[in-house]
Amino acid sequence: METSRSRSGERRWIVLAEDGRYSSLGRATDPTQEEVAAAEAALAAQGVKGWLAVMQGNPYVGKVPRLMEVRPLAEPTKPFTDAAEACVRGIVAGRGATK
Repeated sequence: METSRSRSGERRWIVLAEDGRYSSLGRATDPTQEEVAAAEAALAAQGVKGWLAVMQGNPYVGKVPRLMEVRPLAEPTKPFTDAAEACVRGIVAGRGATK
Protein backbone atom coordinates (compact mmCIF):
# COMPACT_ATOMS: atom_id res chain seq x y z
CA MET A 1 0.00 0.00 0.00
CA GLU A 2 1.34 3.40 -0.96
CA THR A 3 1.67 5.87 1.91
CA SER A 4 1.71 9.66 1.83
CA ARG A 5 5.43 9.47 2.60
CA SER A 6 6.16 7.38 -0.50
CA ARG A 7 3.89 9.56 -2.64
CA SER A 8 5.84 12.60 -1.47
CA GLY A 9 8.96 11.11 -3.04
CA GLU A 10 7.55 11.21 -6.56
CA ARG A 11 9.27 13.16 -9.30
CA ARG A 12 7.57 14.89 -12.20
CA TRP A 13 8.74 17.07 -15.07
CA ILE A 14 6.94 20.40 -15.22
CA VAL A 15 6.81 23.59 -17.20
CA LEU A 16 6.92 26.43 -14.66
CA ALA A 17 5.68 29.87 -15.73
CA GLU A 18 7.17 33.07 -14.35
CA ASP A 19 4.01 33.69 -12.30
CA GLY A 20 4.20 30.30 -10.55
CA ARG A 21 1.66 28.37 -12.60
CA TYR A 22 2.83 24.96 -13.73
CA SER A 23 1.87 22.15 -16.04
CA SER A 24 3.06 18.56 -15.70
CA LEU A 25 4.91 17.03 -18.64
CA GLY A 26 5.05 13.56 -17.15
CA ARG A 27 6.31 11.30 -14.41
CA ALA A 28 7.12 7.95 -15.96
CA THR A 29 9.80 9.05 -18.43
CA ASP A 30 11.92 12.07 -19.24
CA PRO A 31 10.39 14.39 -21.85
CA THR A 32 11.80 14.19 -25.34
CA GLN A 33 13.49 17.16 -26.99
CA GLU A 34 10.45 17.40 -29.26
CA GLU A 35 8.07 17.59 -26.27
CA VAL A 36 10.20 20.30 -24.65
CA ALA A 37 10.35 22.26 -27.91
CA ALA A 38 6.56 21.98 -28.31
CA ALA A 39 6.03 23.21 -24.73
CA GLU A 40 8.37 26.13 -25.34
CA ALA A 41 6.57 27.03 -28.58
CA ALA A 42 3.21 26.91 -26.79
CA LEU A 43 4.50 29.22 -24.05
CA ALA A 44 5.91 31.68 -26.56
CA ALA A 45 2.68 31.67 -28.58
CA GLN A 46 0.81 32.77 -25.43
CA GLY A 47 3.42 35.34 -24.45
CA VAL A 48 4.39 33.28 -21.40
CA LYS A 49 7.97 32.65 -20.27
CA GLY A 50 9.24 30.01 -17.90
CA TRP A 51 11.39 26.97 -17.27
CA LEU A 52 11.58 23.26 -17.68
CA ALA A 53 11.85 22.03 -14.10
CA VAL A 54 11.57 18.96 -11.91
CA MET A 55 9.08 18.85 -9.06
CA GLN A 56 10.20 16.53 -6.29
CA GLY A 57 7.17 15.55 -4.21
CA ASN A 58 3.44 15.36 -4.68
CA PRO A 59 1.66 18.71 -5.04
CA TYR A 60 -1.49 17.31 -3.40
CA VAL A 61 -0.29 15.43 -0.31
CA GLY A 62 2.77 15.00 1.87
CA LYS A 63 5.63 17.40 2.25
CA VAL A 64 5.67 20.60 0.23
CA PRO A 65 7.34 19.83 -3.11
CA ARG A 66 10.75 21.18 -4.09
CA LEU A 67 11.39 22.60 -7.55
CA MET A 68 14.65 22.24 -9.41
CA GLU A 69 15.47 24.30 -12.49
CA VAL A 70 16.51 22.37 -15.60
CA ARG A 71 16.57 25.07 -18.28
CA PRO A 72 14.80 28.27 -19.34
CA LEU A 73 11.97 28.22 -21.88
CA ALA A 74 10.95 31.24 -23.99
CA GLU A 75 13.58 33.52 -22.43
CA PRO A 76 12.26 34.29 -18.93
CA THR A 77 13.16 37.67 -17.47
CA LYS A 78 12.43 36.92 -13.81
CA PRO A 79 14.50 34.68 -11.50
CA PHE A 80 13.58 31.01 -11.27
CA THR A 81 13.50 31.29 -7.47
CA ASP A 82 10.68 33.86 -7.63
CA ALA A 83 8.57 31.58 -9.84
CA ALA A 84 9.34 28.54 -7.68
CA GLU A 85 8.32 30.39 -4.51
CA ALA A 86 5.07 31.55 -6.15
CA CYS A 87 4.37 27.97 -7.25
CA VAL A 88 4.90 26.56 -3.77
CA ARG A 89 2.70 29.30 -2.24
CA GLY A 90 -0.05 28.33 -4.69
CA ILE A 91 0.28 24.65 -3.84
CA VAL A 92 0.11 25.34 -0.10
CA ALA A 93 -2.88 27.66 -0.55
CA GLY A 94 -4.64 25.04 -2.68
CA ARG A 95 -4.13 22.39 -0.05
CA GLY A 96 -5.64 24.68 2.59
CA ALA A 97 -8.66 25.42 0.40
CA THR A 98 -9.54 21.73 0.08
CA LYS A 99 -9.69 21.04 3.81
